[in-house]
Amino acid sequence: MKLAFNVKWLLISMLIAPLYMFSQIDLGYQVPSKEILELADVNLPPATFIDNKGEVIVLAYRNQYKSIEELSQPELRLAGLRINPTNNTGSRTRHFIDLKIKIPGEDPVEVKGLPEKPKLSGFTWSPDQRKIAFVHTHATGAQLWVLDIPTATARKLADAAINGNMSRPYTWFRDNKSLLLRILPEDRNQLIDRTASIPSGPKISVNDGQKAQNRTYQDLLKDRIDETNFETLAQSTIVKIDLDGKMTPWLKTDMYTSMGFSPDGEYVMLTRISRPFSYLVPYNRFPTTYEIRDKEGKLIETLEEVPLMEELPKGFNAVRKGRRRFQWRGDKPHTIVYVMALDEGDPAKKVEYRDEAFTLEAPFNGEGKSLIKVHNRFSGIEWGTDNMAMAYDFWWSSRNTKTYKFDPSNPGAEPNILFDRNYQDRYSSPGSFVSKKNEWDRNVLDVKKGKLTLMGAGYTAKGIFPFIDEMDVESGETKRVWQAEDNGTLERMYNVVDLKKGIYLSRVESPSQYPTLGFRNIKKGTFTPLTNFKNPYEAISNAHKEVIKYKREDGVDLSAVLYLPPGYDKEKKEKLPMIMWAYPYEFKDKSSAGQITSSPYEFTYPYYGSPIYWLMKGYAVLDDASFPIIGEGKTEPNDSFIKQLVANAKAGIDAVDELGYIDRERVAVGGHSYGAFMTANLLSHSDLFAAGIARSGAYNRTLTPFGFQSEERNYWEAPEVYYGMSPFMHAEKMKTPLLLIHGMEDNNSGTYPMQSERYFNALKGLGATVRLVMLPKESHGYSARESVLHILWEQDMWLDKYVMNKKKNMMEKEEGKK
Repeated sequence: MKLAFNVKWLLISMLIAPLYMFSQIDLGYQVPSKEILELADVNLPPATFIDNKGEVIVLAYRNQYKSIEELSQPELRLAGLRINPTNNTGSRTRHFIDLKIKIPGEDPVEVKGLPEKPKLSGFTWSPDQRKIAFVHTHATGAQLWVLDIPTATARKLADAAINGNMSRPYTWFRDNKSLLLRILPEDRNQLIDRTASIPSGPKISVNDGQKAQNRTYQDLLKDRIDETNFETLAQSTIVKIDLDGKMTPWLKTDMYTSMGFSPDGEYVMLTRISRPFSYLVPYNRFPTTYEIRDKEGKLIETLEEVPLMEELPKGFNAVRKGRRRFQWRGDKPHTIVYVMALDEGDPAKKVEYRDEAFTLEAPFNGEGKSLIKVHNRFSGIEWGTDNMAMAYDFWWSSRNTKTYKFDPSNPGAEPNILFDRNYQDRYSSPGSFVSKKNEWDRNVLDVKKGKLTLMGAGYTAKGIFPFIDEMDVESGETKRVWQAEDNGTLERMYNVVDLKKGIYLSRVESPSQYPTLGFRNIKKGTFTPLTNFKNPYEAISNAHKEVIKYKREDGVDLSAVLYLPPGYDKEKKEKLPMIMWAYPYEFKDKSSAGQITSSPYEFTYPYYGSPIYWLMKGYAVLDDASFPIIGEGKTEPNDSFIKQLVANAKAGIDAVDELGYIDRERVAVGGHSYGAFMTANLLSHSDLFAAGIARSGAYNRTLTPFGFQSEERNYWEAPEVYYGMSPFMHAEKMKTPLLLIHGMEDNNSGTYPMQSERYFNALKGLGATVRLVMLPKESHGYSARESVLHILWEQDMWLDKYVMNKKKNMMEKEEGKK
């Protein structure tokens, strides 16, 4: 009966859209109030690119937002890609507009020779780190440029138009004098104008009985026109280009997706895709060929020819059969590593070992030599010495990960499992091994006198305190050699600069101190700043910020970051309205779910989607509130999703209410994507909130029938879960004002714009108080200045009416009824 009932709702959900018409409002882009605008429309400090030794910093400047004019440029959405067909680059690429070079202790130097109106992206250091290659995109194409670090001078290498439609289109030769580059073919076909084409027949899809349970991907190919245009856009010719601009043909035209040199630079691994294409999956699951060529372009060996992958076993740990994950071994000049599934890629099969890794020596033919078998799904190897390396695996359903120390020269030897843990358990994380660059500029484990160094983020119940541990390679025993102090700042360790001297690159910040990069000397106990950027958000620098801890009704530990407006008197405790912002996460155990991963010392950064702006309007903000959804043992988290969701929300409101800071009758809740889904469910199944803001969400899970978020079961296996979790199915329960916002060109799996449109129609038809804002040209995240400022205005108006002035609004509503 339940299944029949849910199928009925599935049909209703697909038919309801035409039944109600929108009440359109002709409103141009708006700008939020001065208090919010002064935080939202600031110039950001530059991004930083630092060489391995920390001797050179490239400062890259960019505008905080794109413009709606930029987003309105031509765009084709094909096979999971979004392409600007005019300049043949990713249409959503963020560009830098200026470069400077800074030597530690000196003032930044302007880079000379940059193009007029720079639009720069794709920065890549040369092997000797004396140069950086990058792309400049202009109105009709993209070109390869090089920045010479010693002279701080940039120059264009050639006028040849880059094909940047797939992945990064260039890579350095080991000699630092040349690059491999993918350019547009000379005999390239013209794109087909869909608006001018006449259909040659119907679109037909068939299946021969195999299961193809794919997620609801967007931007897929739809017909023969899409196929033809995708092939045209994917094709490139590979050339060798010298630093003097000389180009030499290297490989004929094909649909290349990646290319990477062996560590010694003698060989290149290439991947290319081919027909038949698919209307069900993106391009990375099209037929793919892996091949090895020498540095002159001559074919040495074809490693694997992978067919179209429309069908895979069910589950997040499902993989294809055959050889996969080809990569170069970093500690050898030219050795291939690949992996094969021992369970045929099917997580449902019970086997002792899931994956086996192999090595393949030049000339790369025949079968590889076994390297190691792992119990879970293989996730990588860090190479150390001829006799020691670290392998990693993971398993989704148990959240388990293992670290294996093994001997690459003796594959028959039993590996030593160093760490066997729940990867969601941040407190038990041993950190990451420190690496160094070898003779081929590849990262390998830094082994000194039989010791390895581990660098950890340092999540603890008392706060975040990064650490450095020393581990004995033979025994596996660790000793702490340094840990950050609780001194009112948050420090994050990036990488080692000089292990012998104890110098690391790190970042230090506080709520009012913009993150500062610098050298941490753990032996001397000193920190030497490399950057000193001004805080662009001074207006909220004295807002109160703390991490509060509280419990859910079932005893699960929760936490959140509580902000109070600048100047708020904590003694008088004026009752403030509050905004709660959150995102649900699934866990398999209560212990991991209750861990604290926020710091009161983190810099307060009000990015476009943040609720922090409303501190300036007199709101308390409960940000990053814990919303764990737990399913222990054989119980899945979503089996009790709604109950846990409401319990999380109530616990957060209760905690702040007990502190005496808020008027619990004036609390709003909001979220983006899965947080929007959370918001709609909370408003449907509780009376805790005065209003809600839901951005770019999915509200009808029957429209994502083969799984969503962390749900592996399909609709027909768990119809009651899909039905119970869908706000659309409970639209009649909505009694709280809800603001829906969605990008009209959303590309995220499952969050089609249709989700918000149909949910709005249902709510409108049932008499709910709801407003739908559809943002032209915007994707799952919003990037145009006009769009961002408008959504801030929308949210401000909504909160002002239904939260800040809730009582006044209710009185006016009652008067209107009379």
